[in-house]
Amino acid sequence: MKIQKETFARRRVQLKRDMQSGLLLFLGNDEVGMNYADNSYRFRQDSTFFYFIGLDYAGLAAVIDVDNDTETVFGNNLTIDDIVWTGTQPSLREKAAAVGISNTRPLNELKACLDNARAKGQPIHFLPPYRGDHRVWLYELLGIEPKAQPAEASVPFVKAIVSQRNHKDEEELRLIEESVDLSTEMHLAAYRTVRPGIHESQVAAIVEEVACRHGNVLAFPTIATVQGQVLHNHGFIHDLKEGDIFLLDAGAETKNHYAGDLSSSMPVGDKFNDRQAEVYNIHLRSFQAAVDKLQPGRPFREAHLAAATEIARGMKELGLMKGDPEEAAQVGAYALFFPCGLGHMMGLDVHDMENLGEQYVGYADGQVKSKQFGFKSLRLARPLEKGFVFTVEPGIYFIPELMDRWEAEHQFTDFICYDRLRPWRDFTGLRNELNYVITDDGARLLGTLKKPMTIEEVYAAKG
Repeated sequence: MKIQKETFARRRVQLKRDMQSGLLLFLGNDEVGMNYADNSYRFRQDSTFFYFIGLDYAGLAAVIDVDNDTETVFGNNLTIDDIVWTGTQPSLREKAAAVGISNTRPLNELKACLDNARAKGQPIHFLPPYRGDHRVWLYELLGIEPKAQPAEASVPFVKAIVSQRNHKDEEELRLIEESVDLSTEMHLAAYRTVRPGIHESQVAAIVEEVACRHGNVLAFPTIATVQGQVLHNHGFIHDLKEGDIFLLDAGAETKNHYAGDLSSSMPVGDKFNDRQAEVYNIHLRSFQAAVDKLQPGRPFREAHLAAATEIARGMKELGLMKGDPEEAAQVGAYALFFPCGLGHMMGLDVHDMENLGEQYVGYADGQVKSKQFGFKSLRLARPLEKGFVFTVEPGIYFIPELMDRWEAEHQFTDFICYDRLRPWRDFTGLRNELNYVITDDGARLLGTLKKPMTIEEVYAAKG
């Protein structure tokens, strides 16, 4: 499904209406050398540039002059040397016309355009750079001496973009569901593959082949491991053994760059053992507790606390925690077993717009992000609104180093039974993740394919 130029034009009109005045600067991404210039990483366009400008080519910039109602793409046409290596591409003018922009200029004229705006006292709005080459380019374009002063990104510009991109329309939802369905296929391939005697890398290869076979790429580096207590474990260094829990966190990015993000946990052998099944079912209870809180107007932080409360209640049932589970969630004692946030926004970025700042994307004005361990990792806490797309991903982890640290520091001794933890040090961890959109009166699970969640569904998927 291709995004029509009218969609990009409509987005720009809305942005100009929201910003009201000034010059809006968009820096597209360029090729980046992996270990030398000609051996580059896979090109990925900046998501905000793509969302508003719609061009998926390297070496471009764009300016929207709100005061004069003009839109200009800056770039260069290919030379014969370029064409030898890349093949023929449309001209710059043809590229711009395809997304509804009629004005084009050579890239080396961008600085003069910005200088002219500054001379007239016209404010120039730009976004926080997340690449080193963009930071240098921005300093050069705006005449900023890096040691003299930092480049202050435009907060009104960030907020206007977040306000628009946070609300997915029906066209975007269809694109996201394509990615979610492809991500589900990736996970189903893992369920059929995981068994004793193979290597983590073999599972990862089969999972990633699904995305590649459909002509798509990964939304983020795959996590495929029997050491699930390491939250971002990309190593693929372990053999799978009977009695292990295998954790997969993987998602696809389709050609329009929208992402899917799912995680799954499964036994390496035919069945979970009794202890694993008990923890898995506690996790499912926490997942459902979070989903039950998904309503427009209700802060996502409440869903996080609901999941944390259920995890604390489950750990109390296992004899690993004590006291009131709700209080354990409120004060943060739950974070020994659930040290990360429940979920995050998702769209063109798997962590949507994280480069623009979690404070603006996942938190409402006046809502302060906690600095406490556990809560500080909550990327989304704001009241939910129709069109918000996000992940729900509680997990239960037994991290020996964290247990030792908290016990030595006498952390939350009113809630944690440290003397009962030692037999659990080798449990590792598990999680499941699904993707949702907020509707008029609740939340809808995204995707037309079902990812296994219950123990019975997991066993059936393994065959």
